[in-house]
Amino acid sequence: MKHLKRFGAALALCTAMSPAMAEQFTAVSFGGAYGAAQQKHMLDPFMEKTGHKILFENYSGGIAELKAQVESGNILWDVVDVEVIDLERACSEGLLEVFPHDTLPPGDDGVAAKDDFIPQALANECGVGNIIWTILYAYNQDTIKGGNPNSINDFFNTQQFPGKRALRKRPQVNLEWALIADGVPKDEVYDVLSTDEGQARAFAKLDTIKNDLVWFDSWSQVPQLLNDGGAIMAQSANGRIFDAIQKDNKPFEMVWDAHVYDLDVWAIVRGSKKKAVAEEFIRFATGSKPESGMQDVAYGPTRKSAYAYMDDAILPKLPSAHLDEGLKASGEFWADYGESLGEKFNEWLLN
Repeated sequence: MKHLKRFGAALALCTAMSPAMAEQFTAVSFGGAYGAAQQKHMLDPFMEKTGHKILFENYSGGIAELKAQVESGNILWDVVDVEVIDLERACSEGLLEVFPHDTLPPGDDGVAAKDDFIPQALANECGVGNIIWTILYAYNQDTIKGGNPNSINDFFNTQQFPGKRALRKRPQVNLEWALIADGVPKDEVYDVLSTDEGQARAFAKLDTIKNDLVWFDSWSQVPQLLNDGGAIMAQSANGRIFDAIQKDNKPFEMVWDAHVYDLDVWAIVRGSKKKAVAEEFIRFATGSKPESGMQDVAYGPTRKSAYAYMDDAILPKLPSAHLDEGLKASGEFWADYGESLGEKFNEWLLN
């Protein structure tokens, strides 16, 4: 009888893992240390548990590629990691499926998902928050001249700190930083930036360092820019710099002043033929244990129950320990103004 039970269990397992039932889908994220952490703590355990196969690809963010796929009907991605700063627009333009939040499992401590997730993680119907992260700037202690910068004003101070600065080639964060460096209080930034005068003020401030700027498209480029002297200061997702310091012993220093923090979400591309298995993956990937793995790259979990699995020594290095110094990115603002400011930003780049 025991042999029969074991045979039955094995048969059930084989059936569950059979190629006929296993599916393959494509997930897209930002690569680097962050993608590696997702692979280790979310994708690999999911594939091992379910037998499904995930093709994991990188992109540089934004919604242009997403929009092109949905509008053409040529859907190449299924699950995509989207920055919340882009999520509002992607969702409002119908580029993402609505995710059934009521199907999310409770935390490992038994707390219902709606109470276990931080509110911002479930604020948009098109996704489920998977990390709290931030954009800050970092400098190379070996190449910096003029002292140790510690504020956003220092980023714009080319006289005291001569050298190239690297920024991601998009208006988000750059315009917020420009206004803060120009004296606008953090809690007034988006009100000011919603006016023509405020936008002109932000671009005028960027003009003051335009000749000292190096542009990049992907966060993966930042450590190399700092390392090879391409820039003395560089905008970055905090996890990229944390990883370079921890794993590669790079002489980089993070500056938390005026960091712009937000969430990333897992979302499903509108029209995906793998919607059911994509939902299954998101429910798994945003569980307590997978979420806790993001400590590897100093990103905070969106589930409170995940902290039970985390190293106390890491907690002060998470963006959540520095929220008072930062600005919460406004997805609603960028949903309303992203297209027009994107055009103005591109025009400014060419002038």
